[in-house]
Amino acid sequence: MPNLVLIGYMGTGKTTVGKKLARRLGMKFVDTDHEIERVTGMSISDIFDKHGEIRFRSEEKAAVRRITREDNLVIATGGGAVLDSENVELLQRDGLLVCLEAKPEIIHERTKRKKTRPLLRTDDPLGKIIKMLADREPYYALASFRIDTSQRELDDVVEEVRRIFESYRKNRERQNS
Repeated sequence: MPNLVLIGYMGTGKTTVGKKLARRLGMKFVDTDHEIERVTGMSISDIFDKHGEIRFRSEEKAAVRRITREDNLVIATGGGAVLDSENVELLQRDGLLVCLEAKPEIIHERTKRKKTRPLLRTDDPLGKIIKMLADREPYYALASFRIDTSQRELDDVVEEVRRIFESYRKNRERQNS
């Protein structure tokens, strides 16, 4: 059974949508950031603070390698996981990539109260969000589907992704039979 992979910038709803989707689809949910924290015994913020982004990206790559050995998963990736071409290749190998997006102002609203976002610790977090979204656009464009979560109810987003994935799964089954 293929994996369903949610990519996109932080604060777009990957974890929240992913958990609910996994329950609806009867699949296991995995969040790459939580997997990194579990294996390292450190929070993402601590990894950034003590070891830097390069170490975090290394841990992220290792987590993607481990996770993609399994199938029948709903995977929520960290916002920058798709910056590494090997990660993208592994995630696409047996999975459908769906990018969740939101307007920069909405992302800012969703993330501003959380101090666990190391890349947004800046004097101008909204400006940083806008720049990072522009820089990452070519990577997010690799997704087969894109869904704007800005003004949508959680259940609406979950249902849309579920329909897309069910259709994808049926098409794969037809091709393999």
